[in-house]
Amino acid sequence: MQNALQALVHTNLFISIATVSVVVTTVLLADLPFDPLPAFIVFAATMFVYSINRITDMAEDERNVPRRAAFTRRYGRFWLAMGVALYVGAIVIAVAAGLPGAVYLLLPIAVAALYSLGVKRLFLVKNCFVGIAWGVIPLGVGYYYGRLWTVEILFLAGYVTVMITIAAVIFDVKDIEGDRAEGISTVPNTLGSHRTRILSAIATVVVAVIVAGLVGWNVLATEFLVVLAMNGYVLGYIPFATPDRGPLFYGFVVDGEHVALALLVVALEWLRW
Repeated sequence: MQNALQALVHTNLFISIATVSVVVTTVLLADLPFDPLPAFIVFAATMFVYSINRITDMAEDERNVPRRAAFTRRYGRFWLAMGVALYVGAIVIAVAAGLPGAVYLLLPIAVAALYSLGVKRLFLVKNCFVGIAWGVIPLGVGYYYGRLWTVEILFLAGYVTVMITIAAVIFDVKDIEGDRAEGISTVPNTLGSHRTRILSAIATVVVAVIVAGLVGWNVLATEFLVVLAMNGYVLGYIPFATPDRGPLFYGFVVDGEHVALALLVVALEWLRW
């Protein structure tokens, strides 16, 4: 079981499922009809970007997650080829289908290039960059359905951006040693892992209060209170985010927050039917 989960994490299949989960949550909460094309595009783009990231982050991974580094050395090029094939396939399908805004499918190339060329070395910029990259997913869904400027889509874009930024900060706790050796300044290796956990928990609570306020002020429908479950999920794993935790904690538990939320949203939608 553990080997299967590690394979899901190391191959980037799980993180790709996580980004697809954002699509599912967005579609259901924004009351949109499900279409598999946006989900496939997001899955393909994620596989492409993260497969490149695994190779460019090899030096840090050698120190922080040696098993993942060993996996990447052995299978990294294969999974990168898979990511490229899926990504190119998504572009071809989008162009063939006459998808409006197909040119925006080139954004993952820019994301991968910027991250690899030094964004990850800038204090907090890397975390915000990752958060914004994920926050674009609800915007892309809104654009696809012609509902870009709705309150629901804009809220989900902001919510995902902030929550992924928090998760990215927590994720850096496992990389303290490697990041220091590579001269990369992060919140955990600057403030320490304890303070990082405290600040992340405070930020998560603040987000929850804002969500509750938006629902209370009737800006959002009551159904959006479901996202507070993810805030609870995050608060549940933050105390355990220490440098000695293995890749399954960060790659499955932390990265699984949006999968958990999507499963809950799907379950509630099913019960409503």
